[in-house]
Amino acid sequence: MLDRYTSPQMRSVWEPQAVFAGWRAVELAVLDARVALGEAPESTAATARKAPIPTLAEITAAEARTKHDVVAFLEVWTNTMPDEAACWVHRGLTSSDIVDTGLALQLTAASDLLIERATDLVIALSRHAIKHRDTGRIGRTHGVHATPDTWGHRVADFALAADRARTRLLRARAEVAKAKISGPTGSYAHVSPEVEQRAAHLLGLEPAEVGTQVVMRDRIAEWVCALALMASVCESVALEVRHSQRTEVDELAEGFTSGQTGSSAMPHKKNPITAEKICGLARIARSFIVPVMEGIPLWHERDISHSSVERICLPDAAAVVEHITLSSTTLTEELVVKAEHMSHTLDAAYPSALSECAVVALMAAGVRREPAHAKVIGALADAPSTPEFVTRIEAMLSTMAVAFDADWHIVRRPERLAPVFERLEHLLEQEG
Repeated sequence: MLDRYTSPQMRSVWEPQAVFAGWRAVELAVLDARVALGEAPESTAATARKAPIPTLAEITAAEARTKHDVVAFLEVWTNTMPDEAACWVHRGLTSSDIVDTGLALQLTAASDLLIERATDLVIALSRHAIKHRDTGRIGRTHGVHATPDTWGHRVADFALAADRARTRLLRARAEVAKAKISGPTGSYAHVSPEVEQRAAHLLGLEPAEVGTQVVMRDRIAEWVCALALMASVCESVALEVRHSQRTEVDELAEGFTSGQTGSSAMPHKKNPITAEKICGLARIARSFIVPVMEGIPLWHERDISHSSVERICLPDAAAVVEHITLSSTTLTEELVVKAEHMSHTLDAAYPSALSECAVVALMAAGVRREPAHAKVIGALADAPSTPEFVTRIEAMLSTMAVAFDADWHIVRRPERLAPVFERLEHLLEQEG
């Protein structure tokens, strides 16, 4: 986890001391469940709770000897407990009960942060789209002028995509919020399903429907995929900004603060550095999918080939995607929209921007699509100005009793897109 791309809040979820606190919380929840079920003396959980969480230095020193981090943790933690409490700690459990359930606590905490950031992004994009619902702009396909559009319509697509990405995060959170407290190979030999259920609920989790030695890693793989999809949605926003900030387009610009420098060599430069960073980090977010997904198939009930991968990929994926989402929100909120230049570019796109209107009008008059295309291409070649083009199309239609509505795209018929913006307004109402 690089400090440059990790928030203090996300770092606190994954730091070693948080891991140990999670393991302790799982062990204490099991003790509380056993006490509640009458399996363990009432004083057991209270006595164990008084033992302090081991420090990283203490566990590192013990692990140098044991070569096993959970064993090192248990040795250090129970060292200060009286025998009547220590003999109940980890009874009937296996390391994966503690590690996987503790990991579920971390994944849900990280998910809550990510969902909060995603909500901020949805709000920022929705507000921006509504603000610019009538800001005219030439649409582009394949990077080439297509038909007139509005900038708000383009951003609405991003906003609703971000909302879907947030929904995926919510679903993924539910999938990883699973406890596995069923002992070696998940057979409940010395710990009962009732203990697992009670302990899970004390931790705010649900028991896994089935567990062997570990929780099947398809849940975690789905979580990483949900993060990668969020990153890719953010990248689509950033890429639009990068393209539109090019000198040749010049329709958008990142916010540029006082004292900011765009280039060490060229003082005039105002580069889209935030958008470029988002695009670069999105590649990293997607790169975690394959190694995590390859942790799903394990030898028999388990091996630990997934463990080292998850120690790196899960914290880094969470940190990177949170940073991407935060940066995308800032990018949206500070985005400079050059509406006047958009309007000039749109005006310059005519009469080509009327080509679809002309084809539709000819087809409405009974002309087949292929010859209609050919007629419009010819009219564009012979009539370089909008009035000349309109005159030629009207002449073609004069004997066909069909009018050429050349103002269709200029007016934009906003009622056609009204449902899109009503959806965004509803989203904002839901978020208060």
